[in-house]
Amino acid sequence: MNLTRRRSLRSAAAVLVLAAAAGCSSGDGRPAAAVPEPASAATALCQALDDRLPQHVAGLERDDPRPESELTAGWGSPAIILRCGVPRPEAMDDPDAEGVEADGIGWLLEQEHDGSFRFTTTLRRAYVEVALPAEHAPRGLAPLSDLAPAIGEAIPEGIAD
Repeated sequence: MNLTRRRSLRSAAAVLVLAAAAGCSSGDGRPAAAVPEPASAATALCQALDDRLPQHVAGLERDDPRPESELTAGWGSPAIILRCGVPRPEAMDDPDAEGVEADGIGWLLEQEHDGSFRFTTTLRRAYVEVALPAEHAPRGLAPLSDLAPAIGEAIPEGIAD
């Protein structure tokens, strides 16, 4: 991915405003998220990230998805879902892939077929994915900015194995 071809935060926020809703929930009202199966090196990094994640993201209370795991976290309803230790997205091989930067953390930006957005960290030793439903688009990239300090502390720069 050509990281020099990043959209401005303002442009990315405008794109998010146009996104359609996405999400799922479990029977008890809590969101559901597939738990990644990272390589062993990424597992330790993801556990360290879980310990540093904020209680609030974009003003939304943390409400972790089911099944409970140190590799997933969620905030709000519909939930902003974080998954740590996901596989490297194929879109990172595309030199024209869209990217944004929020508070020093680079992100691959992908719009899903249902209109939601998925952000995946770039140039980090473990891949962290954040799914952002359209309902949270007015918050712009605030969720990524709120997560940046924890990611910067727990997931070192580099290339994931």
